[in-house]
Amino acid sequence: MERSLTPTTDLSVFETNIRFIGGLLTCFALTGDVMFRDKAEQIAKKLLPAFQTQTGIPHSLINIKTGASKNYGWASGGCSILSEIGTLHLEFAYLSDVTGDPVYRAKVDHIRRVIQSMDKPRGLYPNYINPKTGKWGQHHMSMGGLGDSFYEYLLKAWLQSGREDQEARQMYDDAIHYVLTHMLKVSPGGLTYISDMKFDRLEHKMDHLACFSGGMIGLGAHTLKNDLSKRYMSIADAITNTCHESYDRTATKLGPEAFRFTEAIEAKALKSSEKYYILRPEVIESYFIMWRLTKEQKYRDWGWEAVQAIEKHCRVAGGYTGLKNVYLEDPPKDDVQQSFFLAETLKYLYLLFSDDSLMSLDEWVYNTEAHPLPIKGVNPLYREQV
Repeated sequence: MERSLTPTTDLSVFETNIRFIGGLLTCFALTGDVMFRDKAEQIAKKLLPAFQTQTGIPHSLINIKTGASKNYGWASGGCSILSEIGTLHLEFAYLSDVTGDPVYRAKVDHIRRVIQSMDKPRGLYPNYINPKTGKWGQHHMSMGGLGDSFYEYLLKAWLQSGREDQEARQMYDDAIHYVLTHMLKVSPGGLTYISDMKFDRLEHKMDHLACFSGGMIGLGAHTLKNDLSKRYMSIADAITNTCHESYDRTATKLGPEAFRFTEAIEAKALKSSEKYYILRPEVIESYFIMWRLTKEQKYRDWGWEAVQAIEKHCRVAGGYTGLKNVYLEDPPKDDVQQSFFLAETLKYLYLLFSDDSLMSLDEWVYNTEAHPLPIKGVNPLYREQV
């Protein structure tokens, strides 16, 4: 019997895509069972009304029973979010290729055309875009929350296409150039970080979410060799080292949600609202990618440190829990096991200690929820409809 998709609450277009559509498409690639492909398409069709805006930039939330969509009330005057609109391309492009229906790729190609045509302050992409006017919202730029996976998907769209999508690679290279020009900083103690920027002022804060960028910049440098590759690989190593330091400078050896750089402290959380750890994967993700690219033993050593810390502080009778303050020897627990702990954190740890041939970076790209999608032209499991 066909079960209908009729939850009564609004769904996040972004989360539904990366978790459900991405996960189902991975299952289809690995098994060839068209049931997974068809379920992915069934869900994607339910998301399409969110794209019916004046610009084609999708809303963040959709009620898939009624088709009504909207943006978060807090998001800069009704804006959509850069990371959310930019983190649809891998799944939607692949879905078009495996179903033969061009509508999904057309939707994400249109998003790219809109944002490519816009003027960018200092060459940077603000975190908010208005789906009615096609103009940027407040000028807040970040490699962490609200920005992060937009950059990741530019690089990975190029990789997924078998390096045919030159537009995506050019947009990635340009974006990273301006991020590193305006937002990359080195602390007095020698730690390299990508600062947030608000209204042309650096905030000297880096989110745990932004720690994926070490692996991303390394992957970008490794996959297209040019006169910048050596410098970018050095930056990737330095950012990943800083993220490790954010773990190492806590009592639990697990990193905070965000960490700051001031005259008094480096790579430490200042606010109580930033001292928690919710089993996030981004630091481990960079360890995994940098290990695969460089074979430097420190990345496996750091990964093992994290394993031991998670086992010591987060393992409980019913699974694993987040921590409310990583700077306490015996921190209070939040009693929540986030779904990305299984999808990403444990997966990246497993891959970190696996042979390179297991889900090779030459044959797979990992979506931002760590669901591997095959690379066109080199992976026979791409299963394109022809």
